Amino acid sequence: MNQPPNSQSREDSGEQRLRPRPIARPPVDPAQAATFGRPRGVEGAFDRLHTPDPARGNGGLPSAPPTPESLAEAFGRPPGANDIVLQRPDGDTGAPAAAEPEEPLWSSEGDPWRDPGAGAVLGGPAVPAEDDRDKDGERQPGPLLSLPEVLFGRRVKPTALALLGVVALLVGAAGGLVGWAVASAGDSLTGELNIAEAEAGKERPAGSIADIANRVAPAVVSIEVKSGQSGGVGSGVVIDRQGYIVTNNHVVAQAARDEQAEITAVFIDGTRSRAQIVGTDPKTDLAVIKVNVSNPVVIEVGKSADLAPGDSVIAVGSPFGLENTVTEGIVSALNRPVTAPGENGDPAVTYDAIQTDAAINPGNSGGALVDSRGALVGINSMIRTVGSNDGEGGSIGLGFAIPVDQVIKISEALIRTGEVKHAELGVNASSVAANTSEGAQVQNVVGGGPAAKAGIAEGDVITKVGDRQVRNAAELTVAVREHDIGDVVPVRLVRDGRPFTVDVTLGSD
Repeated sequence: MNQPPNSQSREDSGEQRLRPRPIARPPVDPAQAATFGRPRGVEGAFDRLHTPDPARGNGGLPSAPPTPESLAEAFGRPPGANDIVLQRPDGDTGAPAAAEPEEPLWSSEGDPWRDPGAGAVLGGPAVPAEDDRDKDGERQPGPLLSLPEVLFGRRVKPTALALLGVVALLVGAAGGLVGWAVASAGDSLTGELNIAEAEAGKERPAGSIADIANRVAPAVVSIEVKSGQSGGVGSGVVIDRQGYIVTNNHVVAQAARDEQAEITAVFIDGTRSRAQIVGTDPKTDLAVIKVNVSNPVVIEVGKSADLAPGDSVIAVGSPFGLENTVTEGIVSALNRPVTAPGENGDPAVTYDAIQTDAAINPGNSGGALVDSRGALVGINSMIRTVGSNDGEGGSIGLGFAIPVDQVIKISEALIRTGEVKHAELGVNASSVAANTSEGAQVQNVVGGGPAAKAGIAEGDVITKVGDRQVRNAAELTVAVREHDIGDVVPVRLVRDGRPFTVDVTLGSD
């Protein structure tokens, strides 16, 4: 190879030659190369399929493939028929012209079915639509039919007439309902009552008032007394399965004086039974009667000594003749001495009462006073009322019952012997406030009685009997009756301002 004449001289002269700098190729991310790089086996540009090809005569752009020969023959125009269209003019059936038109193969000119021998033509509808509108665009009215033509002229089908009648009936019924609704809504004071009914009844657990009343009421009876043209109503409690019923003396006092009087006990189920008096105790207002019934419901007996003020109690009886009346309250006080006049000459009634605010009214007398367990703790006997014209005022929350401990003791004596005896001091006393204390002042002393034997004199003020304080005459009586006949009881006195105590052996009334 020949070298340029000056190349040798450059090398010989020691001149250094500058070489090209290497091409800087930045690193390529493999992921991007896989995404945007050329496919394998592809070299050069990507648009080689669109490279202009002079042989194609279209600038290199691909054209659609030629139409298959079979399709061109079936659907293409005949050769030389470039100006022919498939749609024929209106009225041209394609049939050759004839001298005279042939009879149509259908029934009439207005028959909508076209001639089956006619050639296919794309044009207007076979039957032109009749224009039923006038020139102004309004629909022309049809023929009007009279009622005889509708009903008897066979112009309307019977089915349509029947349907029309049903529609008329429905429209009339709807109008009637609307009129009734309008008429009903016109009066604001009348209308329909919509009641919201409760889903379930109230639960009555054991120990509730309803449960206690349900157990006690069958043992409480209504007592009716008839004596000639007069009579009375009270209550009683069954205390023994042999038919013994305890009640108040004033309930049966009228029958006790009249042998012709009738006593009837009415049970909760309406059973009526004649009753007879077993015995009475006018001083404590207690009586026992007996009925001849089999297996009566007997009340459970509790202890009045276990009561305390504030305990819940329930009164069951027949106030004003209303049988099986239940009222509820509490024990207001205990050991409340009460007194009342006797019935028709009987001695005064005095007893140590249970005071309650449970409603007790005339007719409750002799009924049951039970505790929260349903056990008998007293016999309802008396109420305190404000002034009343007939002397029988209603309850004001001050009712009194005879303690059951005293009731059972007296009832046992009446059932055993028909009578009962009480301890007696042998004095008549009145309530008084002495110079130094309150008590019962002796008005007179029965000669030879227990008080006279113990040295008690007229004018002495008794302030205590045994362990019980005496504040009035009624309390003196109940304090003495707490003891048995023959008991020796210390009695505290005040005489001329000087207190002292004497021992008294109680006697019998």
